Amino acid sequence: MLFTSIDFLLFFFVVLGFIAIFHYRKFQHLFLIFASFFFLYYTDNYLVILLVAIILLNFYTGKAIFSSKSTKCKKLFFIIGLGGSLGTLGFFKYADFAIMQFNLLGNYFDLNSEIPFLNLALPIGISFYTFQSLSYIFDIYRGTLKPCESLKEFSLFVAFFPPLVAGPIVRASVFLPQLKEKIQNVKNSTKLRQIIIHNKNLKFGITLMSIGFFKKMFFADNISPLVDNIFSNPIGLESFSIMLGAFAFGIQIYCDFSGYSDIAIGAAAIFGFKIPLNFNKPFFARSPSDYWSRWHISLSSWVRDYLYYPLVFKNRKKDIVVFSSLLFSMLLMGLWHGASWNFIIWGGIHGLFLAFHTILRTKIPQSSTNFFKSRIGIVFSIIVTQYLVFFTFLAFRIQDFEHMLYSMQKYVFLDFATSQTLEIISNNEFAVSLIVLFIILHFISFKKDNLVKRISEFRLSYWGLFLFMIILPITLFYVGSSQQFIYFQF
Repeated sequence: MLFTSIDFLLFFFVVLGFIAIFHYRKFQHLFLIFASFFFLYYTDNYLVILLVAIILLNFYTGKAIFSSKSTKCKKLFFIIGLGGSLGTLGFFKYADFAIMQFNLLGNYFDLNSEIPFLNLALPIGISFYTFQSLSYIFDIYRGTLKPCESLKEFSLFVAFFPPLVAGPIVRASVFLPQLKEKIQNVKNSTKLRQIIIHNKNLKFGITLMSIGFFKKMFFADNISPLVDNIFSNPIGLESFSIMLGAFAFGIQIYCDFSGYSDIAIGAAAIFGFKIPLNFNKPFFARSPSDYWSRWHISLSSWVRDYLYYPLVFKNRKKDIVVFSSLLFSMLLMGLWHGASWNFIIWGGIHGLFLAFHTILRTKIPQSSTNFFKSRIGIVFSIIVTQYLVFFTFLAFRIQDFEHMLYSMQKYVFLDFATSQTLEIISNNEFAVSLIVLFIILHFISFKKDNLVKRISEFRLSYWGLFLFMIILPITLFYVGSSQQFIYFQF
């Protein structure tokens, strides 16, 4: 069920209406669970059973880990939960990719036999809800979280529909306390709270959702034809044409994915749930590590806390350990995005950038970095970082190796030709104007903190005018059909 479809709007208003009308807390929570399963079933059909399986597996292994007396038993149940979750994810997402690699290897050695493809349907959101539920058993195993007392509580945490299919990936330690009733002088209440629709949350949520729709339907969907036109066959294009395509795609995927996150966070806020920020002005990042603290924050922090930190825990002072751990973590992050070599290459390039930057940062004396604290140094850092970031978007967008290699060469080694680029711009004036408009608005949002909160606190007349100004361009420049969010494929 696409957020940008009429179906979702009807679904959302029905759910909101039921929650607002019926105040019986047990009904509210059960209804939200039912609505969340229906939300996934509407798009994924019978594959919703995988969500049920992941919930049951991690709920009961979490309880077993917590109640186990010996370290050996804790580790056994943790391995069962981890193996079962990753095994399900791996089978449905990567089985055919693995078979393809075996078949290619077999052809290389002239084995004259091929393994047939399984042609499995990719369950929507499986990467997100699997990682979300895994954070739960990770934290229980580490002793930083107590397990849920009821399956209902855990089911709502994993299946809650706003972030279900494309994130943000919410931690149990963040979401579960919000389910509990806050009782004065009681530190930990076991009573599930009543869900009340407050005007403040309603205005904030609608404001953030409208901005998400604006990013997706006005910017991303209208920039998409320019990106497709350039990368359908980039062979023979000029350097500036490739760079234009890379910049356009970077803005497209940002507006697409952060737009989804805004809608999800806004929808959750209306129900009184606070979901952490997933994007924080990434195009103003000053370094590779700064970029990953601003882009897809829920995933990058997940990989950092549950993969990278354990790898370097005892050897963080050894450069080779830091380098290999960062590279390995980012390669797996690339693979998480999809069963294709271009995503692995994308992750590998980011891993190299992060590793070199992390090691250089420890080797360069503090006095030598004063330049990067000046205004010119900050601008220089942003330009260099974004140049590298948009370079990696080529690997993310282009699956054909020949096309990818050609585009990367043109991006790095400029030919300074302009005739094709000017023709592309003249044929895509609207998309190019949207890129310029996005840069302006992105800069304004960078300079103005808490912009969404400020807008949501406008007087009702001004707030209504803002919503009208958002809805009008979406309506006027609607591309004619709801385009799927890019991250639905992950």
